[in-house]
Amino acid sequence: PQFTKEQENINDRGHDILVSASAGSGKTTVLVERVLREILAGTQVSELLVVTFTKAAAEEMKTRIKMP
Repeated sequence: PQFTKEQENINDRGHDILVSASAGSGKTTVLVERVLREILAGTQVSELLVVTFTKAAAEEMKTRIKMP
């Protein structure tokens, strides 16, 4: 995906991030990309804490992460 300069902060590793933005701004895409990059870099899923505001958002993230 093409990210804005602010969204590129997903490349920063070794610290927590907070993604807060309006609807339709790409939060889910940014978080999914961050989770996938962490997993591919060797982070165990059990080491990650990802919090969303709604169950629907959590389900959307799970669906996107499970896709090959």
